[in-house]
Amino acid sequence: MPDLLLELRSEEIPARMQRKAAGDLRKMLTDSLVEAGLTYEAAREYWTPRRLTLDIRGLTARSKDINEEIKGPSTSAPEQAVQGFLRKAGLSSIAEAHVHSDPKKGDFYVAHISKPGRAAEQIIADLVPDIIRNFPWPKSMRWGPASAKPGSLRWVRPLQSILCTFGPETEEPVVVDFEIDGIRSGNITYGHRFHAPDAITVRRFDDYVSKLEAAKVVLDADRRKEIILADARNLAFANGLDLVEDEGLLEEVSGLVEWPVVLMGEFEEAFLVIPAEVIRLTIRANQKCFVTRPQGVDDALSNRFILTANIEARDGGKEIAHGNGKVVRARLSDALYFWTTDQGDLPDLRELEASAEKFGLDLKKPLDQRMARLDHLGVTFHAKLGTQGERVERVKELAEELAPIVGADPALARRAAVLAKADLTTEVVGEFPELQGVIGCKYALLQGEHASVGAAIEEHYKPQGPSDRIPTDPVSVAVALADKLDTLVGFWAIDEKPTGSKDPYALRRAALGVIRLLVENGANVSLLRSMMSPILAAYMKFQREGSRPYLEAADRLALAGLATTTDRAEVYDRLVGQSGKEAFAEETPEMAWRLSLDLLAFFHDRLKVYLRDQGARHDLIDAVITPQSDDLLQIVRRVEALGSFLGTEDGKNLLAGTKRAANILAAEEKKKTAVAETVEPALFRADTEKSLFAAVNQAEKQAGEAIQNDDFSGALLALSVLREPVDSFFEHVLVNDEDQAVRANRLALLARIRAATGQVADFSRIAG
Repeated sequence: MPDLLLELRSEEIPARMQRKAAGDLRKMLTDSLVEAGLTYEAAREYWTPRRLTLDIRGLTARSKDINEEIKGPSTSAPEQAVQGFLRKAGLSSIAEAHVHSDPKKGDFYVAHISKPGRAAEQIIADLVPDIIRNFPWPKSMRWGPASAKPGSLRWVRPLQSILCTFGPETEEPVVVDFEIDGIRSGNITYGHRFHAPDAITVRRFDDYVSKLEAAKVVLDADRRKEIILADARNLAFANGLDLVEDEGLLEEVSGLVEWPVVLMGEFEEAFLVIPAEVIRLTIRANQKCFVTRPQGVDDALSNRFILTANIEARDGGKEIAHGNGKVVRARLSDALYFWTTDQGDLPDLRELEASAEKFGLDLKKPLDQRMARLDHLGVTFHAKLGTQGERVERVKELAEELAPIVGADPALARRAAVLAKADLTTEVVGEFPELQGVIGCKYALLQGEHASVGAAIEEHYKPQGPSDRIPTDPVSVAVALADKLDTLVGFWAIDEKPTGSKDPYALRRAALGVIRLLVENGANVSLLRSMMSPILAAYMKFQREGSRPYLEAADRLALAGLATTTDRAEVYDRLVGQSGKEAFAEETPEMAWRLSLDLLAFFHDRLKVYLRDQGARHDLIDAVITPQSDDLLQIVRRVEALGSFLGTEDGKNLLAGTKRAANILAAEEKKKTAVAETVEPALFRADTEKSLFAAVNQAEKQAGEAIQNDDFSGALLALSVLREPVDSFFEHVLVNDEDQAVRANRLALLARIRAATGQVADFSRIAG
């Protein structure tokens, strides 16, 4: 079967766009070919900085003939229906239709459609120009004299030639002929612009690849990556060094060259006083070069770097390496200036004394000075949420409160929170925003801070995604939690919550970060207690300053009826206590409570996604989560225990019996059948009632004790003793007894079963 070769050659395509563009080209053309009635065996895309290439194997030479009947309306149908049928069938008049008869439905129109197949070359010639014109580049341009005309061709960079050949391996392929904006397809391409600029005539893919290789073009991007990586490793090793590998940089560099030539440059050793991260980022960002380190050393760099040229220079690349070295030295000189400046005193120290006193800062220390400046300058965090200094004030209070819960020293957590944002005003972070946190950690350790404080400054932004590592140092965990909770609470307070398509403040990521910090570190934290304090602080701030955003958001939540007064009072008693309740103004707790509950529901949604990604059953998650479930680790452990228990025979039998009890009870409650408030043993008529009552008392007590110790497997094991008495009860007892008192008592017994098992989960929500 024939093969298709297509190459679109242009000026330089940005490296970040190449891989996706090649994939888009493959999908657009193969989808269109299939839609046109052709099939193919395989398709693969290739790309270099100057070309996108498609190799489609086993493409059918012709589309099939189409013969089909399209049934239309009755011959007596209104004109509107007839016209719709003509449009659908592609007929110009009803005279072109046939009339068929049905004994029951009468006469109706039928269109007999016959379309002869088309040659693949014709189909390709029609499709490719349209794909080129409508290609989804993120950015594109027009060029040349034709660019002044309306509808002129747009491409990422000026399109220079189109190669398109088609044919079987055993025959001479043909050129698929078409033209777009003066560029006519052909069988000509060009190699490396410096080493082999002459035209190359191509027949099919295999000789296309070999001729390009001879013309100093490596077509396969993955092979270019392999060449660069292998040569870089070998060159580093030959000089007694190890390459610091960087997959992202390797991907980018492979998209900058068609003929990779790996060289080594160097800079003065004096620059090595700069932190390794700054050196690496300077060389990576500005020169797209790899750094190296002494063999066997992980925490230091050498003064040699690896660059990738696109030509084989006559001098072996000496001038290229020298030129790159000059640029690297200039960039590192700037970085050294930033680094040195950050170690010195700020010129406006006297103006920073008030801020220093507020946060307990030592103005003899460079990082403390930077934090004082951050507060003094009133750097805005968000127009409705105040300054960075105000935010740091909130985060330090919350971090100190969370510290004992996660096993951290409160004083260290407070100190880390105070310094966590200080590096935002440093020269290095101003130049390299990617290093915020990293530089703060280094400066903290240089001025003698505790190692945990330095780690927390660097790690409090983590995790920043589902695959990012989580902090494990307790101080880091406390500050990271406080930072993310403050962000979530603040944006909830001003009603800037994520929507279905938009999340500009990455609040979903922040919530997932809180979940991972708690669950993967095994931390039992009451989110409601943790959120209530900053919510009330935000409320009081807005009230004092006469600002309305929080109040308006709270009013909207109140109208939505997210919680009842009973719920609020219940949870206040359990979480906040009498002293907490007395601290709130009469109208404040209702608003704060509703806001907290709404944010907690958001955490529940993200937790469900997290657990489903871990393989948990959705019905088990729903069975465990209630609107007030605010200990995320406890939810996860309940789900795990429930999943394991239901996999046993006892679990399956208990589930069946419990669901039967719950269903009967729910049905009677719906009918408003009387249910006794308590179970009266005197009304028992059967031994099975007595046995079940005793088993429920025992199971409820033992399960409750196990839950107090967070032993959910033990709680389920205690409940499993209900299996036999529940089965026996339903086998020998009629719940809906004629005696109303007996019936109400038996329903109360079923309610006790529901309450006992409900300590762990709502079994009625579990499938099966």
